[in-house]
Amino acid sequence: MSAQRLDGKRALVTGGARGIGRATAQAFVAAGARAVLLDRDADEAQRVAADLGNAEAHALDVTNETAVDGLIDTLAARIGRIDILVNSAGASIRKPTAELSKAEWDTVIAVNQTAIFLCSRAAARHMLKKKSGAIVNLASIMGVSGGGLYPNVSYQASKGAVVNMTRALAIDHGPQGIRVNSVNPGDVNTGMLRDEARQLSQDADAFLAEAADRPLQRMGEPREIAAAVVWLASDESSYVTGSALVVDGGGIA
Repeated sequence: MSAQRLDGKRALVTGGARGIGRATAQAFVAAGARAVLLDRDADEAQRVAADLGNAEAHALDVTNETAVDGLIDTLAARIGRIDILVNSAGASIRKPTAELSKAEWDTVIAVNQTAIFLCSRAAARHMLKKKSGAIVNLASIMGVSGGGLYPNVSYQASKGAVVNMTRALAIDHGPQGIRVNSVNPGDVNTGMLRDEARQLSQDADAFLAEAADRPLQRMGEPREIAAAVVWLASDESSYVTGSALVVDGGGIA
């Protein structure tokens, strides 16, 4: 649909070097946008951007307030405007609560929660100047459920915060024409999930099969999450804000 085209839009994607972030950058370029990949792994982000063509990449620690403000200000001045921000950078340390250290808790909260505040605040300052923009936050079904295949209290707490921060930002910025939504994926076939499967189970195939135990009987693919992000970033969803879109193959149901 023509309203889902993003021709000429400038889209920032944190965590753009891998997984859902990478698939989102690919989907943005396919829809006509210029993608700006922001990732701690500058080398991989540069390789992805080179493959995409209409893209560029920059190193960024999304937990560093000074770095976030400085880079987003610089990008806005150079590329002219910021139309879309996707907060896709994430971290997970999956341990039973009694074994999780304060330092590990702080790491997950910093990447999954505080960084979304920092990046959204920096991008919104520029979106407010033109009274338009779209912010899409990657949350999780673990942000709307306390259970799952494994104990993961810091991840669930941070993603729950993302869902409600999304609502708060939508209310804050709605009068200025900025829409803010979250996408809540279920288990998705990414390198991170497969690494966790190897860490948590001697039989990784059995673990992944259990992760696929839902009505559609499979895990999601990164491109399927990216498609939801593109829809929320496009004019096709022009009356949608403050929403938490679940994309999980029916797992929550």
